[in-house]
Amino acid sequence: MKAYGAWVGTIVFVLFVCLVIVLFWVMIWDTNRFVIKRYVFQSDKLKKNCRIVFLSDLHNKEYGAGNKLLLQAIEEAAPDLVIAGGDMLTAKPGVSFQKAVSFLLKCGEKYPVYYAIGNHEYRIRIYPENYGRMYQEYMESFAQSSIRFLDNESYLLPEYGIRLTGLTIDREYYKRFVKRKMKEGYLPETIGRADDSSFQILLAHNPEYFPDYAAWGPDLVLAGHVHGGVARIPGFKGVISPSLLLFPHYDGGLFEEAGSRMVLSRGLGMHTISVRLFNPGELVVLELQAGEK
Repeated sequence: MKAYGAWVGTIVFVLFVCLVIVLFWVMIWDTNRFVIKRYVFQSDKLKKNCRIVFLSDLHNKEYGAGNKLLLQAIEEAAPDLVIAGGDMLTAKPGVSFQKAVSFLLKCGEKYPVYYAIGNHEYRIRIYPENYGRMYQEYMESFAQSSIRFLDNESYLLPEYGIRLTGLTIDREYYKRFVKRKMKEGYLPETIGRADDSSFQILLAHNPEYFPDYAAWGPDLVLAGHVHGGVARIPGFKGVISPSLLLFPHYDGGLFEEAGSRMVLSRGLGMHTISVRLFNPGELVVLELQAGEK
């Protein structure tokens, strides 16, 4: 009986070690690759078709030297414009942001690029006592480029019938452990009213407030921030959000609310815990087609 118990124990131990090795291999693999996720939307508000590449949460990550693999994937997608949805750098004192800058400038050489602010860009701006001139230096890096920042601003693309609005929310809406209720009237006070006559796209980094965004009236919301939940349980959900809440409802993919839809990117990079498990980076390609919904 003792021999049988020892044999069973050995089998269990070997299986456990094999499981750990497999999970470790998947983690390394997923942390260093990205997939392309495509969405198609139709609207009679669009004047003509438009293909958009949506980037989010790069956090200085490189896929190949100089991000050549990511740039190649964007070139193959042949977008009409590129949208950066925030957190392209990582807010950490003394950490270089040149990888993010170099990548975005290369994108800007080939495509119109519109850049909305995430919590990391916002953080280095409002806490100069921690980050010094990091924000100013980051913005100065783009001064000679054609990249357009949408920091609580809107921009109309009349050729396509699209209006882009970039929302920068206050730090209180990024607090950990609990979701703060958004103040009544906050969105109209911050970014004005939605444009009903155009295909209104809202660039809103934090997806937790999708019901509030939907009430504002966009046709499409583009969000990121959650990194797909860092690790995912296959067939289920992401495990944890940046606010340290388990199994976030908005973890990645397509969501609908009150006539609005939200595409939530799982992001391209990571910070703090720089790993992914069953959750590779994600490059989003949006096909906006003129016609009935």
